[in-house]
Amino acid sequence: MTASQNRGSVRSSLALIAALGVAVALSACSTGPAPEAGPGASTEAVTVTGEFGSEPKVTFPTPLTPTETQCEVLHEGEGDSIAEGQLVEVAFVAYDGGTGEKLGGGGFGDAGGQLMTRGGSDSVPAFDKGLSCASEGSRVMFVAADYDASGAGEPTPGADPKNGVVFVLDVLRAFPMKAEGAPQLTRDGFPAVVLAPDGRPGITVPKSDPPADAKQTTAVETLKGGNGPVVKDGDTVVVQFTAVNWDDNQVIEELSTWDQGTPARVGATSDAATAMQIGLPVGFTKSLIGQQVGSQLGLIIPASEAYGEQGAGNGVIAPNATLFFVVDILGVL
Repeated sequence: MTASQNRGSVRSSLALIAALGVAVALSACSTGPAPEAGPGASTEAVTVTGEFGSEPKVTFPTPLTPTETQCEVLHEGEGDSIAEGQLVEVAFVAYDGGTGEKLGGGGFGDAGGQLMTRGGSDSVPAFDKGLSCASEGSRVMFVAADYDASGAGEPTPGADPKNGVVFVLDVLRAFPMKAEGAPQLTRDGFPAVVLAPDGRPGITVPKSDPPADAKQTTAVETLKGGNGPVVKDGDTVVVQFTAVNWDDNQVIEELSTWDQGTPARVGATSDAATAMQIGLPVGFTKSLIGQQVGSQLGLIIPASEAYGEQGAGNGVIAPNATLFFVVDILGVL
């Protein structure tokens, strides 16, 4: 790959990041696995000035051609490592290591950060390696090797290193991976929910019909009571969720963020048409309204507020199926 081809690959990767809001990998220095990259000659050559949250001034001699990605923490953050699949809000800027040209970025100041997911399906390896020692509130600078910045993830055997890419990234906000509210008692006959250490729910549905109050409208139980902001109609909410069919207790993978590997952004709405545009039952989206961040909900959703007489997913959800969801409310955007 030539330097110009490499810059084109980098620009494509950055455009994808900006468009989809995915692809950053982060974990904290204070806890969790060891960083995947550390300082070196290339990071030592870069000077970064400016306050966290504001776009920095970045200067360096050209060209920078690291044989491996190097990183340096410029501002220490707080809290735990950013977990695999965790959603974060970031601001970043990127420069061509060969020419010093600014390639892109955004999210600083009043512009509002960009949402990205650690290790997402469109993750750029440079972020995974270069930012693996970051936590919420961190500013990190890293010089990515060309194969990491272009998305290849490994060097071509025998190839000379090409121009790297210089990144500066601020982790503005990190959403939790699971609801952190206080456990609550639920009524008799309600599905049993047992949580794994990472928060993934295991669900056992009773071998009986749904409760009478869940025949026509969604029945809501609070499994954990949060104390965060109250979700309002029209808010965009960050959630983890998983669903099972009431009749056979089988997890519906297409309706499980735990199986997809990352939290989802869902609109809180009581409008069925709006809910179905994002593929979720209105019984789900309306139940978010009035709840507090940090809560975990159990939802028994009848067919009338789910997928109706037609079912969904080519038979995955049968006609007239009642569904049971466990929903963790992680934040409001």
